[in-house]
Amino acid sequence: MSEAEEDAEGEEAEADETGGLVLEGGMKPADELDAEDVQQMDLGGIEDVNSVAKLEGSKRMADILKEIEKYQANPSTPEAMSLPAHLNPEYTLIVQANNLSVDVDNEILVVHKFIRDHYAAKFPELEQLVPDPAQYVRAVRVLANTEDPTKADLAGVLPPAVVMSVLITATTTSGQTLTDAKWVAVEKACDLADKLEEARKKIFMYVSSRMNVLAPNLSAIVGTTTAAKLLGVAGGLGPLAKMPSCNVHLLGAQKKMTLGFSSYTQRRHTGFVFQSDLIQQTPAEYQLKVQRTVGAKSVLAARMDLERTRRDGSYGEELREKIEKHIDRLAAPPPAKTTKALPIPNDGPKKRRGGKRARKAKEAYAQTELRKLQNRMAFGEAEEEVGAFDQTKGLGMIGVGTGKVRAGMGEAKSRAKLSKANKLRTATLTRAAQGGSSTSGTATSLTVTPVQGFELTNSAAAAQRVKEANERWFASGNFSFVGQKGTSSRV
Repeated sequence: MSEAEEDAEGEEAEADETGGLVLEGGMKPADELDAEDVQQMDLGGIEDVNSVAKLEGSKRMADILKEIEKYQANPSTPEAMSLPAHLNPEYTLIVQANNLSVDVDNEILVVHKFIRDHYAAKFPELEQLVPDPAQYVRAVRVLANTEDPTKADLAGVLPPAVVMSVLITATTTSGQTLTDAKWVAVEKACDLADKLEEARKKIFMYVSSRMNVLAPNLSAIVGTTTAAKLLGVAGGLGPLAKMPSCNVHLLGAQKKMTLGFSSYTQRRHTGFVFQSDLIQQTPAEYQLKVQRTVGAKSVLAARMDLERTRRDGSYGEELREKIEKHIDRLAAPPPAKTTKALPIPNDGPKKRRGGKRARKAKEAYAQTELRKLQNRMAFGEAEEEVGAFDQTKGLGMIGVGTGKVRAGMGEAKSRAKLSKANKLRTATLTRAAQGGSSTSGTATSLTVTPVQGFELTNSAAAAQRVKEANERWFASGNFSFVGQKGTSSRV
């Protein structure tokens, strides 16, 4: 294996360990220090701040600041800013300046930690009273190394409420006056912090001004700093506009591992888009959902910037308003349950279903004639009862006058409906019952004759044959007409 291949594999392995998603042609972003990791550093034993903060005075920082001054004096034309990334030298400077601003922030954290560790011997409570790094450095300059810190004028350095707390705590502090060597180291660190803060503001103003020209719509959504980071990782405005929207929020995702006793944990699937102000102001439970929306809208804004339309950033502002409305809908509380009042009672008749089907159903469940008779009672007469012991039922007017318990036929429309087959079967049974009832119970089919003695005959069949013969020969009693039609037969 050649030496070049080994170097390439080593770079890929290093990128897998420390970096996130960086497209081809893009620039690796600067690694950000975590505040908790800086807090665990012990810098009290270090005498010179330049041994831990080496960015100030470096060739890289000096060259980038010099180029920034050059382009601020002679800015590029809009035609030059519209060129692709590899043909636009100022674009590379924007990405480098943005990465330098990250390194400057890291240096400010380290220098602030150095000042706190050395000044804690003089005023240990000041760290809890003034947590902001810039305000802490200014307060240390004013308080200095005097024996009576209550005489210091902190009116224009800290808020009035904090000034009162600092002055009261300074009267009871357990700190001791620093030695000259330590105070010189603290002053040097304060001067370095001021220089780094000034350089950071200068870089921020330059990046903001140029990003508003290079990608105004994208900057309107995620901010100029985040927009510069996205363009640096993606390799330019063109590659970012061609990316799928589902991958934009993964640009710059870190794979940082916890070392030692560090409590730092990186949220998975979060990149530079997650660091934008729009998502940081969103409630924590909706941040992962909103960052996908912001990533999708960022691609639309990048495509609009690539086409050089809506250069005033109005399209990006419209997309940002839509995202803010989406966040408001997500964070809105559910509608309160209202107690609904009961309806006003209606004394009128209720609406009933009408039609043939409703009438048929009503007729099927209508009161029978037998039940109507049971519900009636004759005036001044005791009704008959049926049953045994205490389980008795009154008959009402059932059987009154006739003595029959069976009720009348009732209305035809309330009778049960029979099919044609059941009607024929019922008629057959009725005829059989009527025919059987006309025969006497003492009738027999045995006949005594003088010639044969006892003979088994069917008297019903014989009577039927006689009836049929009579009907055939004697049933019609009409006169028959004899003669020709149309002629009279008078005698």
